[in-house]
Amino acid sequence: MNIQNNVSLQPFNTFGIQASCKTFIKIEEEQDLQKLFEAGHFDTQFFVLGGGSNVLFTKDYEGLIILMANKGISHFIEGNNIYVTAKAGVVWNDLVWHCIDHNFAGLENLALIPGTVGASPVQNIGAYGTELMNIFHSCQAFDTHTGTFTAFKNEDCQFTYRDSIFKSTYKGRFIITSVTYKLGMKNKINSSYGAINAELAKRNITDPTIKDIAEVVSHIRVEKLPDPSQIGNAGSFFKNPIIDVEVFNNLKQEFPDIVYYPMDVNTVKLAAGWLIESCGWKGKVDGQVAAWKNQALVITNLGNAKGSEIYDTSSKIVNDVFEKFHVTLEREVNIL
Repeated sequence: MNIQNNVSLQPFNTFGIQASCKTFIKIEEEQDLQKLFEAGHFDTQFFVLGGGSNVLFTKDYEGLIILMANKGISHFIEGNNIYVTAKAGVVWNDLVWHCIDHNFAGLENLALIPGTVGASPVQNIGAYGTELMNIFHSCQAFDTHTGTFTAFKNEDCQFTYRDSIFKSTYKGRFIITSVTYKLGMKNKINSSYGAINAELAKRNITDPTIKDIAEVVSHIRVEKLPDPSQIGNAGSFFKNPIIDVEVFNNLKQEFPDIVYYPMDVNTVKLAAGWLIESCGWKGKVDGQVAAWKNQALVITNLGNAKGSEIYDTSSKIVNDVFEKFHVTLEREVNIL
């Protein structure tokens, strides 16, 4: 176990922000977490990094950064289900394609989401008609309060839209070390998202496979979202706001073209990207920061922005959306 001091975090965050941390350790063996606990490292400030795709460093981090880098994917079959277990440090898209190569269906709509496996239940990641909560079976996590490993089943995680118990009640307490997904033996293609069907039609695909879906989803994401290796960003910076039906009905009267998705009889989800674009932010440059030209939901680092500057731009967007729509946007990215 190699603990380093005063390490640059620029290679470990997709915004490409120059910041440093007081202490840094890469975890490749889960047992090293127990060694950290015994040495008292969890008694001070710490933060867990995976792919660094959902974090914005606004200043140097005066604590311990833990980079989860444990690897490995395994599976077993029980009845009509396939249980796939991946270590927290596995790159998410590598897991998606591992499953596709083995003809395990369920993850294909989540292709090309940045980050690692360990973050997937924390965020309850989702895209193009699929949410993690629908395929999540369980996870193993290290309890930094007790120094023991604990298993969480689906119902334990209290999943809601882009949220889980790991972001609320247990925020900062548990470090996820592996995740098990419950997939089906029979492929159930989910092409309900309009953009998927449109792209399938362009390709003259009428009976898509899970590989087709993953390729189409990847194509859509590449067209809409900037490549973090070329342009610093963290994907969707804001959550799609969920509002009461009564509030929505009033908005609909004033803004007939508003983009929305019914959730249930009481709530409606609004497209944050549409709200931001309607306020004139799509492609708008603010110093060294800009809203992406193809998707206003994405904030980009034009090269030399400080994390604080990106945060300030996000605040301007929040203020503009609230002023026009009286809807408060919530940041999806962790701000440090």
